[in-house]
Amino acid sequence: MNRFRMITALALIYMVFAILLNSVGTVILQSIYTFGVDKPQASLLELFKDLPIAITSFLVASFLPLLGYRRAMILALTIVACACVLMPLYPGFRTAELLFTCVGVSFALAKVAVYSSIGLLTSDRSEHGRLTNTIEGLFMVGVLIAGWLFSAFVDRDAPANPSWLNVYWVLAVACVLVIVLLATSRMDESAAHADEAKPVRGSLLEMLHLFLRPLVYVFLASAFLYVLIEQSFSTWLPTFNNEILKLPNAMSIQLATILAATSAIGRIVAGQVLRRMPWYALLNICVVGMGLLVTLTLPLAHGITAQADVGWFDAPIAAYLIPLIGLLMAPIYPVINSVALSSLPKPSHAAMTGLIVIFSALGGTLGSRITAIVFSRFDGIHAFYFSLVPMLLILVTLFLFKRETDRHGNGEASIKLIAK
Repeated sequence: MNRFRMITALALIYMVFAILLNSVGTVILQSIYTFGVDKPQASLLELFKDLPIAITSFLVASFLPLLGYRRAMILALTIVACACVLMPLYPGFRTAELLFTCVGVSFALAKVAVYSSIGLLTSDRSEHGRLTNTIEGLFMVGVLIAGWLFSAFVDRDAPANPSWLNVYWVLAVACVLVIVLLATSRMDESAAHADEAKPVRGSLLEMLHLFLRPLVYVFLASAFLYVLIEQSFSTWLPTFNNEILKLPNAMSIQLATILAATSAIGRIVAGQVLRRMPWYALLNICVVGMGLLVTLTLPLAHGITAQADVGWFDAPIAAYLIPLIGLLMAPIYPVINSVALSSLPKPSHAAMTGLIVIFSALGGTLGSRITAIVFSRFDGIHAFYFSLVPMLLILVTLFLFKRETDRHGNGEASIKLIAK
């Protein structure tokens, strides 16, 4: 088994999908200019991305071991490479919808295969945790690359110029290179075939059975609200920078990458803070801090006028302060996921993971849609103010979630173990 080559391939796959998944905000902004669509219509790209992820994640879990994890990753990259080639050849919003549908389906295949492969490439829990954190960390690197890569192809003087679509040739080539790496690598998947794959009906029944647990539906409500908030900012920040802060398209996209950087830092710092602070206290501080940051920062975005040749040193201060919300958002999702999974018996983890993916996808789609409607009917400032509503609701669900995990008694112990 070519362990190093396979680990390299897993990391590169995640980076490629990070670029594609997190380009949706950029593509929404450019679609408004290039294809002449309005904001509510442009927000449908989030739907075309998230729903295929949810549906495919549920379906593939039952037969992916039979297909093979390495083959599944090659199939996912092949689908995406073909979709990337179509974008510059047949430019249009319908092609963009097709692209994100393919990205959603392929990411579901890749994510299940990558996470399952980590278990085959590691020998103990500690090694598994290190490799998982490394790959997730490189995912955030891909998020950072996305903004700079796409902005490099945006015509600063003519934002509507479809030349930005040439970025997809680069992404198609990247997919092909990773396919070659996977095709020339080997991985022992015999352990994955130890048990027969569950039928789809059995997987569905197991997921439905989990809804009988109060801890599960309270957790899913928390995860849903978090993703609703997170996608509202990450998807619409480039458009906010452009229309409200009056920044050029390319610079709007580049400044939005600060959100990804602060999110990465937030997750790293949270791992250290959790050594000394209970998870419930930390998350409440994060949510309240998010609300304060939104309330204090958005007034700075009022009344900004466009400037000629605006640069990084004379951009509005709000362009740098709003992305700091990533520091506070970042710890919430991984912490509640870990607490929820550690509070359930291990045989239920696969079904629970499927529910997490489904509700995360629904939250992301709804968050982007609501933001688009408010953005279109009012403005971006009101759209971001609306995030205060799910922030208030998540404080309620976190309280209920804490009460349920206390009944199980092992959520806090698991978080302390993870922090170490």
